[in-house]
Formats: sequence, C-alpha cells, structure tokens
Amino acid sequence: MERLITRKEAATILGISLATLDDARNNGLITFVQYVENGCVFFTEAGLQEFIARSTHRAVPKKERSETYRKRRG
Repeated sequence: MERLITRKEAATILGISLATLDDARNNGLITFVQYVENGCVFFTEAGLQEFIARSTHRAVPKKERSETYRKRRG
C-alpha cells in the first residue's frame, strides 16, 4: 500500500499553502483519499505527481518586439 501524505506535508511538497491545496482539491484538480465524510484528508505520491504534471506548462518564446499589443506612436 502506498504511503498516505497529510495535507500539511502535501502543501510543503508542492510549495503551496494549505488554502491553495484545499482549493485544488475542492475544484477536482488533485486526487485525495478520505475514508469518512468530513474526516481527515490524505494524498498519495502518485496524486501529487499527476497534479504537478497537469500544472506544468512549456515556456513560450517571447515574441519579437514589433508584435506587441500596443502600436507605436508617430
């Protein structure tokens, strides 16, 4: 059986606050384990890795200066 991670440990591992972790959980962005309704919430390493993978975005190259959203005056 995979080791269960507490909310506090999960937030520390992810580098986010408990409030942000709870928001992610409540919005269905991260999987969690809860044995009874209104009971303690736990996370798995696999669930944390999935969350990190979904939250990771590729860097987009900076566009050339001539393609800015503002037009030059003059």
